[in-house]
Amino acid sequence: MGRGRVQLKRIENSTNRQVTFSKRRTGMLKKAHEISILCDAEVALIVFSAKGKLFEYSTDYRHLMGEQLDSLDLKDLQELENQLDNSLKQIRLRKNQVMLDSIAEHQRKGKALLEKNKNLEKQIMEKQKAKALTQQGHWEQAQTSTTSPPAFLMPDANPSLNIGYYEGRATMEEGGGETQVNSRLPPWMLNH
Repeated sequence: MGRGRVQLKRIENSTNRQVTFSKRRTGMLKKAHEISILCDAEVALIVFSAKGKLFEYSTDYRHLMGEQLDSLDLKDLQELENQLDNSLKQIRLRKNQVMLDSIAEHQRKGKALLEKNKNLEKQIMEKQKAKALTQQGHWEQAQTSTTSPPAFLMPDANPSLNIGYYEGRATMEEGGGETQVNSRLPPWMLNH
């Protein structure tokens, strides 16, 4: 639930007024700081309490850069040094947090990659085992199914390129006479 609209008028109760002043003053200083950072603007804020107490905020980059320090007295220099120390602490804390987050992210990614690598190695080993078992099964099947190799793998003592040769006598006509020739060729090849 959101707050209702605040009616702008003086708060009568002095305690409530002081609490509201303190809260609103802190919010205003925070907003001044935010606008100076977001918009790269120089901001100055001066607030006096009901009792006349001064509250101020300024973004004087020249002082932060170490320039125009002659006008500052010892108290101002100490405040500036404290502001710089606090800023450096916040910057270093943030930098360390970013670095730790980055390291943790890289470690998480490294672990995930190692796990993926292990799974891939396991798959490769399983495939190699399956392939080896399949090859061994084929080899054993070939060994047990036939004790002798097929005929087409057996070397022939008398290899011949003649297919269905005919051994017999063929006759040929030469110059009017008939000559008989012993041939291993079929007769139809000799009659031409």
